[in-house]
Amino acid sequence: MAKIKKAVKMADIAEKLSVSTVTVSKALSGQKGVSEEMRVKIQNLAEEMGYKAPASSKEKKAKRGYNIGILISGRYLANYDAFYWKMYQEVAGEAIRNECFTLFEILSEEMEESKYMSRLLEEKKVDGLIVIGKPGYDYAEYLRKNTNMPLVFLDFYEPDASVDCFISDGFYGTYVLTNYLIEKGHREIAYVGTLFATESITDRYMGYYKSLLEHGIEIKPEYLIKDRDLVHGRQDDYMDSAFPEKIPTAYVCNCDYIASLVIKVLKARGLRVPEDVSVVGYDNYLYPGLCDVEITTYDVDIKEMAKGAIETLLKKLDGENYKKGIHIVEGHMVEKKSVAERKSV
Repeated sequence: MAKIKKAVKMADIAEKLSVSTVTVSKALSGQKGVSEEMRVKIQNLAEEMGYKAPASSKEKKAKRGYNIGILISGRYLANYDAFYWKMYQEVAGEAIRNECFTLFEILSEEMEESKYMSRLLEEKKVDGLIVIGKPGYDYAEYLRKNTNMPLVFLDFYEPDASVDCFISDGFYGTYVLTNYLIEKGHREIAYVGTLFATESITDRYMGYYKSLLEHGIEIKPEYLIKDRDLVHGRQDDYMDSAFPEKIPTAYVCNCDYIASLVIKVLKARGLRVPEDVSVVGYDNYLYPGLCDVEITTYDVDIKEMAKGAIETLLKKLDGENYKKGIHIVEGHMVEKKSVAERKSV
């Protein structure tokens, strides 16, 4: 019986020439990013080895080999806001699964304020760009108006939905968390987050606001606590001075990192969490060692957000039809140890 000849794969060609499968894919599909000399070598070897691209992989092959830029504002990486590092890792991993490269750039405050074009775009190093976290000084709007590059925003959006984006369900998430606190007997509940610093912080406040309204609880202005400078996004000890004179029984924080800072301030004032005061966060991601209290929170499905961002960007690059606009990714509440039942007095 004749032995069936094994089909030649791109990986076989790559191994013989000591290059990556992405390089082989680019060379065989006519994409940029490969020297002409290497392109000829790959094409000749592919013909010699009898390589044939499966008809069923035509669409998938078109998505391979893109250089995808990932842009993050340095303001989100200055402290221990590890959430966006985690999101970057998920995006990069999803890009690799689609046989794409990722190039990472951190935006400085000077670049944002002076409207310097990202080097990835200025030097034409990428085919498409994903921006993680809202930059300052209207830099996202500047990008949108000054580049034809396919864009996707992660964890923030343009109010007019002019750029495709993926966000978590912040409105519903904090609505659920606030309801949970009320079910535990809390009625003096503060929200920690500077409104309009980002769309997500404001959306999360609206979920908190809706819960209080539905339960007939007074909205107290002093219970809206700023957590950062509106212009620069700096947190530092800004929040401590904004705490109300009368401490509420519970705090809804716009993220777990801010929740950890709130707990730190409360402990410095001689209060225990959750025995004296309850605290909830958002994201379900906190840099290890920042807080010795496990924070009840709303889990963000980072994997699904990253997957959606990459898939949408690739469809934009390939000229395919896709659902445009703001994509809201659901999460779920995670009950931990930062909330205690409030006994009626």
